[in-house]
Amino acid sequence: MLTTRFVKGSPNWLDVGTPDIDGAIAFYGGLFDWQFQSAGPDSGGYGFFQLSGKTVAGGMQTGPEQGPPSWTVYFQSPDAQATAKAAEQAGGSVLVQPMDIMGEGHMAILADPAGAHFGIWQPGRTKGVEVATDPGSLCWVELHTADIARAAAFYHQVLGWETEGVSFPGGTYTCINPEGAGADSMFGGLVPSADDPAEAESGAHWLPYFEVADTDVTVSRTQELGGTVRVPARDVEGVGRIARLADPFAARFAVIKSAQRQPQ
Repeated sequence: MLTTRFVKGSPNWLDVGTPDIDGAIAFYGGLFDWQFQSAGPDSGGYGFFQLSGKTVAGGMQTGPEQGPPSWTVYFQSPDAQATAKAAEQAGGSVLVQPMDIMGEGHMAILADPAGAHFGIWQPGRTKGVEVATDPGSLCWVELHTADIARAAAFYHQVLGWETEGVSFPGGTYTCINPEGAGADSMFGGLVPSADDPAEAESGAHWLPYFEVADTDVTVSRTQELGGTVRVPARDVEGVGRIARLADPFAARFAVIKSAQRQPQ
């Protein structure tokens, strides 16, 4: 499961780029009860979404030249420069070169061979988000891509990920975990675009999942706040009740009320 005990390759940050940061603050505040705190006058408008005083994500206002509104998932790297170089050698690309962020850490934005954007975060003073898997926080990440084998090979080379096929009603889901960490550390999955028409038209991309107390209530609240429902709420046996949504500015995300784990 996804935790804040970050290791190489695990998700440790995420942020949203939006054309209207005030609108995004209002939307996510109304949906998840997040509060927004500026990172300071030298941060270019970047700030932190917080839940009960703990940081769950970042966000900033972006322009058309920075791409469409979207959530970016970051993965821990012990060396941002080396990881960026490894991504290029594996057939990916570096969209934003590694840089120091005011001593808090080093970040870069990369793309895998299919064009899915993702970030890397080399911790400094800031290790990553302060809450995970609790309601209102990140609990899972999912890559939608045309070629699962190619994606698995790329991320294994760049971040050391291991994959495992997990059977569930209707098929097999490819789960991912940090190198050597085992199945208990699974934090996400790889989904073939051809099997998911709702995501296929968007090209390869990462989709963050947020835990919620009630999926149906969250879906209704999303619509009330001006967001959209991309895939209605549905139950996945043994996993939970999920829905795929978008904020009023078309940044995509998903929510889940996770199923209770059965005692072993």
